[in-house]
Amino acid sequence: MSAFADLRGVEAAKLFYESQMAAVDRIEEIQEKEGIDCGFRRLDGYLFQGDGMPGDVIDNEFDVLCKIGVKVDRLVGIPLRGAASRRALKFSQQATFHPLNYLAGLVRACEKRGVKFFSNTPVESIGETDTGVTLRTPRGIISAGKAVVTTNSPISDRFALHTKMAPYRTYAAAFRLDRRTIPDALFWDTEDPYHYVRLLTGEPAHDIVIIGGEDHKSGTENDAPERFARLDRWAHSHIPALGDVVYQWSGQVLETIDHAAFIGRDPGSQQLYVSTGDSGQGITHGVLGALLNTDLIVEGQSQWADLYAPERTPASAAWNYLSENVTTLKSFSDYIAPGEINSTDELNPGEGAIIRDGLQKIAAYRDRRGALHQRSAACTHVGCHLHWNSFETSWDCPCHGSTFSVDGEPLNAPAISSLEKLRS
Repeated sequence: MSAFADLRGVEAAKLFYESQMAAVDRIEEIQEKEGIDCGFRRLDGYLFQGDGMPGDVIDNEFDVLCKIGVKVDRLVGIPLRGAASRRALKFSQQATFHPLNYLAGLVRACEKRGVKFFSNTPVESIGETDTGVTLRTPRGIISAGKAVVTTNSPISDRFALHTKMAPYRTYAAAFRLDRRTIPDALFWDTEDPYHYVRLLTGEPAHDIVIIGGEDHKSGTENDAPERFARLDRWAHSHIPALGDVVYQWSGQVLETIDHAAFIGRDPGSQQLYVSTGDSGQGITHGVLGALLNTDLIVEGQSQWADLYAPERTPASAAWNYLSENVTTLKSFSDYIAPGEINSTDELNPGEGAIIRDGLQKIAAYRDRRGALHQRSAACTHVGCHLHWNSFETSWDCPCHGSTFSVDGEPLNAPAISSLEKLRS
């Protein structure tokens, strides 16, 4: 919160905190009203001094939180191994729940009210008129008075928002654990990249603890095994009673230049609204996006409109803006670099790599059966140079977060067009 206050001021930080807590309250209200069995519960959260990190970070956070009226306890020591002397902040009335169970219940509640959901129907383009919008899909055209674009990264423009946020890949692992080993609480440290701990109770065979972190800029590293190894070492150093790893996965979050999401009317549009830039807080930002955009569409105003306004570019965040966009410049310079291998003959089954063919860069992948897949290495969003992600078996764009399958199909926005198919 102190970093947010430094960029936007104490009053904005207070409004940000209030809006996030309003989203948590809304989730609690919905799951209770609709009878959704998702394990929702209130619990404490601990922000603690990371390994080798200065303690004054905790003090700075405490000072800002006091200024904006947040009830928080400052203490020394938390119930994780090796953290008995760490400075920490304890937040009350935090919350956790099973997100998939919640979403399943939410879908049922929406369908009862006449809402229709369509899968396997990607939006290929969005058009806007004075009176509404048209969405073109492979299955036909949808017309509406207004539309809200809530893809992980928006597909409604090419530059306005994408230059103000950056994609980061994050990692998580789930371990078996006796729930009596640690308290049912939320934990996150001050390291960079940071780590977090979440307890998932109620599993039929065993309890699970989820430990995540080790983030990096998307498309810049291809070292998932090393990331998971570091995550494993961190986890066992603080929770030695961990059992076997049962799941491992990675995901992508979009970090904005000032830590708040972009929610509201899409810049330059009249009938289009967006909700993006979740900064790893997709659950609360998702609900907040629904609250805020609903107010804007129905009432024409919202108490949080200025705080999350998509058109904002705070002068105080200019350095963040410049540093994040260096990635785009570097990506285009990759086109003049040599290929990672000289020939597709060097590819083993299940491997991908970039190959140079004259002036062209090729994203080449050999599948488990030995078949070769070759696509252009240029992202179809704005042409940035793609990189291989062996853990996800995908081609990732470091500029704005687009990802593509080995067949060149877009998996994650903002790209909505397939990679150019080359010879096989």
